[in-house]
Amino acid sequence: VEEKGQRPMLVVTEIPYQVNKASLIAQIAALVKAKKVEDIVALRDESDRQGLRIAIELKRGANPQVVLNQLYKHTALQTSFTVNLLAIVDGEPKVLSLLSLMRHYLDHRKEVLRRKSLFDLKKAEERAHILEGLLIALDHIDEVIALIRASQDAGEARRGLMERFGLSEAQAQAILDMRLQRLVALERQKLLEEYRELMEEIARLKAILEDETRLWGEVKRDLLRVKERYGDERRTLIAEFEESFSPEDLIEDEPMVITLTAQGFLKRLPLEAYRAQGRGGKGLVAGKTKEEDEATHVFVASAHDDLLLFTNRGRVYRLKVYELPEMGRQARGAHVKSLLPLAEEEEVAALLAVRGLEGEGYLVFATERGLIKRTALKEYQNLGQAGLIALKLQEGDRLVGVALSDPEDEAILATAEGQAIRFPLEEVRATGRDSQGVTGIRFKRPADRVVSLVTVKPGEVVDLLSVSTRGYGKRTPLSEYPLQGRGGMGVITYAVSDKVGRLAALLKVRGGEDLLVLSKKGLALRTPVAEIRQYSRATAGVKVMHLPEDDEIASAFVVEEE
Repeated sequence: VEEKGQRPMLVVTEIPYQVNKASLIAQIAALVKAKKVEDIVALRDESDRQGLRIAIELKRGANPQVVLNQLYKHTALQTSFTVNLLAIVDGEPKVLSLLSLMRHYLDHRKEVLRRKSLFDLKKAEERAHILEGLLIALDHIDEVIALIRASQDAGEARRGLMERFGLSEAQAQAILDMRLQRLVALERQKLLEEYRELMEEIARLKAILEDETRLWGEVKRDLLRVKERYGDERRTLIAEFEESFSPEDLIEDEPMVITLTAQGFLKRLPLEAYRAQGRGGKGLVAGKTKEEDEATHVFVASAHDDLLLFTNRGRVYRLKVYELPEMGRQARGAHVKSLLPLAEEEEVAALLAVRGLEGEGYLVFATERGLIKRTALKEYQNLGQAGLIALKLQEGDRLVGVALSDPEDEAILATAEGQAIRFPLEEVRATGRDSQGVTGIRFKRPADRVVSLVTVKPGEVVDLLSVSTRGYGKRTPLSEYPLQGRGGMGVITYAVSDKVGRLAALLKVRGGEDLLVLSKKGLALRTPVAEIRQYSRATAGVKVMHLPEDDEIASAFVVEEE
C-alpha cells in the first residue's frame, strides 16, 4: 500500500502463476464498471524493465485491505491450485492432509534409515569378521605360510587353517586371498585401525537400532544434510490463510446510522452522511415517510455488529448491520418483513447492537408500563434465523428499551411525564427468557409511560441528557439522581410543558459525543453534546432542534467519540 497525495494506492508487483497481466487488469476494470468494487478511482499498468507494477488508486478514506480482499475474491489476483494428496498407507489408498502427509513421510524416512542401518551393520560385522581372521594370520604368519606350502591344493589349505586356528570358511578364504604386501608392518597397522573403526561403527549402528530417539535424530540429520546440499531460498511464502473470505472481510467496519419507521421500513446509511450542525438547527432529511407513516427509531452501530431486533410479541431476531439495505438519506428503506420472518402484526419495538452473544453479561428489558427484566446474555447464544422468545409481555404493554449490563450496574427508568428512578440492578432477579419483568417504577399519572432505559456503573461520573418531543434538551449530572429502591415513583427529571413537550428520551453522555435526533417526519440532526448546557433536574433546557409545528422528536441516540 502506498500513498498518492491523500489517497491510498494498492500496488501489485507479483501475480499468480499462469495469470495474464492484461486479463487481470481487464477483470478489475469490469468490477469497477459493474460497481462490485466501488472504492477504485484509477487503474494503471506501470510495468517497465524494473518489473511488474499495477497501480490501483483508491478513493480518499477507502480501506485498502477491504478493497484487496474484494479483488482476491472476485479476480485472479489470488488463484488456487488443487493438489491430490492421495497416497497408499499400509496398503490402502487414503486422502491425507498436508500435516498427515508429512508425518507419513517422516515415518517412511525413519523406516528407510532403520533398514539402512541394519544393512550397514551387517556389512560392518562381516568385514570385522574377516579382519579378525587376517589379524590372527598375521600374528602367526610363519606357521600359516608353512601350512599353506605343505597343502596339496587350496581346499586342503583352507581346511587346515580352519582346523588349526579356529577360523570360519570366509576367514580362511580371505587369508588365502591376501596379497603378500599385507605382510609388512605398515599394512598390519592399517588393518588394526580399520578394525577399530569398524567396531566403533558397529557400536553406533546398534545404539541407533536399539534407541528410537537416536533413530529420529538420524532422520533429522539426514534431512539437514539434504537441505544443506540441495536447499535454496523459497520462491513462495508459506502463511496461514483462510480458504474463503467472510462477508466481514469484504465490508469496511464503519459506523452506520440505522433508521426504522412505524410501518417497518428499515435502512442504514454511513454516519458521515449526517454532518454535525450547531444546536438549534433544522436538521437534514433522513428518510421519506408516507403521510400515514412516521419515524420511530434512530440507532448507530458498526457495520460488523450483530443487530438484535426485539418485537412487540416479545421475540428477538438477529441481523448483521451490513445485511440491512444501504440507501440514501431520502430513501424509505426496505420493509423489515423482507429481512425477518415476522408474524402478522408483529413489528420491531427495540434495537440493540452487540459484538457476539458469548459474553458473561445480562440483557435488561424495560416496558412502557414500568416493568423491568434481567436475563443472562448466554441464554441467547442459539439465536438463529427463526428468532427466540426474549421476554413475555403483558396484554397492551410494549417493549421500549434493551441494554447490556453487568451484575453490579444500576438502572434508570424515565417516563414521558418527566419522572425518573435510579436503582441497583441486583434488585432485579435474573430470570429466563420466557418470563415477565417486575415493577421498576410506579407512575404518578395513570396515562404516563416509560420512554427510556439507561444503565450506569456505580460511581460513574456522567450526565443524563434529556430530549423532549418539541426538540428541547439539557444535561443533568447523574449525582442529582438519588439511588432508590426498585418500584418507587422516583424523582422529577424534566419539566414537561406544552411549549417543550413531553420527554422523548433520556441518554447517558460524557460530553465529547454527538447527539443524533430523529423526528417523526424523517428529519435528523447531529449536534455536539458539549453545546447542550447543564441544568438541574426540574428544568426544560435549551432548543436542540427546530421543528415544524406538526412534527416532534421520535428517537435520539448518542454517537460515541471516535
